[in-house]
Amino acid sequence: MDDVPIHTGLEQRLGPDHAHRRLAVEAGHEARCFGQGLSFFDVESWYSIHSIIRTTLRLCGLYRRACRNAGLVELRHHTIRLPDLPPAFHGYRLLHLSDLHADMSEAAMERVVQLLDGVTYDVCVLTGDYRGKTFGPFDAALTGVARVVARLTKPVYGVLGNHDSIRMVPGLEALGVRMLLNEAEAIERDGARIHLAGIDDAHFFLAHDIGKAAAAIPTGETAILLSHTPEVYLEAANAGFAVLLAGHTHGGQLCLPGGMPITLDSNLPRRFGVGAWRFGALTGYTSVGAGSSLVAVRLNCRPEITLHRLERAPAQ
Repeated sequence: MDDVPIHTGLEQRLGPDHAHRRLAVEAGHEARCFGQGLSFFDVESWYSIHSIIRTTLRLCGLYRRACRNAGLVELRHHTIRLPDLPPAFHGYRLLHLSDLHADMSEAAMERVVQLLDGVTYDVCVLTGDYRGKTFGPFDAALTGVARVVARLTKPVYGVLGNHDSIRMVPGLEALGVRMLLNEAEAIERDGARIHLAGIDDAHFFLAHDIGKAAAAIPTGETAILLSHTPEVYLEAANAGFAVLLAGHTHGGQLCLPGGMPITLDSNLPRRFGVGAWRFGALTGYTSVGAGSSLVAVRLNCRPEITLHRLERAPAQ
């Protein structure tokens, strides 16, 4: 499955330039990761960083605790209040899963499956990073995602992250996940509608096109943008989106006491890197993710899945 070319239907959706440009970037990245021009400072591709993280945690006596924490996924509740929300969508619930890295931590995925059994929602959204590594095979990741998706109530929408290959899209859609690749869909309820848009990865691949995703959304109608990274907050606000749901940062994953991230691996104000935030009229939420990157460890940053509830706020 991993070696097949891009699906013809996918190329038609994306346009040949987007599809082949993304594949070219993926190929170049994999070549560097396998020793052809490897950048010493590319942390995602630096093999020894895994042993450095493990060794450092062991020396501090924190490794076992950090490993346990990676599996302690919790369900968080968050309310999004929007003054222009159609009344029919008051109380509408979105289940938000991000950064599953489904082939990295069996304990985390088992906990996610357990949590899903007790959650009621109207739509589920996945904001990318289904694979543990940024290169190589992805069959194990799709198998892990399949286990989670089997417990989800449809509809389920998703976007790609910087760990994901464009070649994963047919497999994800075969599982019942409607992938939004610079695309949008209207969601109707009792004669009213809102819009759900999603963009391709804007962190590493820079394959996002917010203008294209928003093109079919009428001005003034409530629109929610799914992006793997919150780094597009300015573009999202300028495009008129009411909500931005993202992940990518892992909340720092390894944090100082009090949850202070050491790094967020993102070019944005730190206040946009974890949880709820606002930028002008844009309401944002950055999930710390359900999985872990590089090594399945967490400190002072519990993994999460998030249940967002939309409410119509009184007009100011």
